[in-house]
Amino acid sequence: MVFSAPYRLWLLPSVVLLAAMGVWGTVRYGDLPERIPEHIGTGGVDAWTDRSVGSAFLLVFLYAGVTVMMIAGAELSLRVTPRDELTKRGTPFGGASASLLNRPASRTAARRTARALLLFNACVGVSLLVSCGVLWRTTPDPDVPGWLPVALIAPLVVGTAATVAAAVAGRGRRAG
Repeated sequence: MVFSAPYRLWLLPSVVLLAAMGVWGTVRYGDLPERIPEHIGTGGVDAWTDRSVGSAFLLVFLYAGVTVMMIAGAELSLRVTPRDELTKRGTPFGGASASLLNRPASRTAARRTARALLLFNACVGVSLLVSCGVLWRTTPDPDVPGWLPVALIAPLVVGTAATVAAAVAGRGRRAG
């Protein structure tokens, strides 16, 4: 990966969230009951599973995988040649419009997209951290707080909005 220092800073919240989830889960693991929530439905916890490292840390592993994929997506968005650069040097395939890629309009748009993907990843982490709060309760209680759906969905909405805004802004027409 060729992330420069400014992009590593955009990745920092995700790394901190992942580390916090890992430490929090490790600290809580010994106190967890023998059966922990496996699925949370609209009426609360509706499926249980035996406690194991895999079941207790599933959300941590999931977030680690999502983080790797988002880093790869951000890295790829920085490596794609923008439309304005293709136009300057010409292409053998008839210009940028013939490309199979939905290219960013400029390097600035590519950087904006990379930052938005890393922000979206942090928002996914916040949502999963809230889920860990339910998963790692020390009592087997099927009830979940009424605010849980909002706390799970709100970060995802914020991250999606930022990513869509970056994508729309990155589709700007080239000048000239």
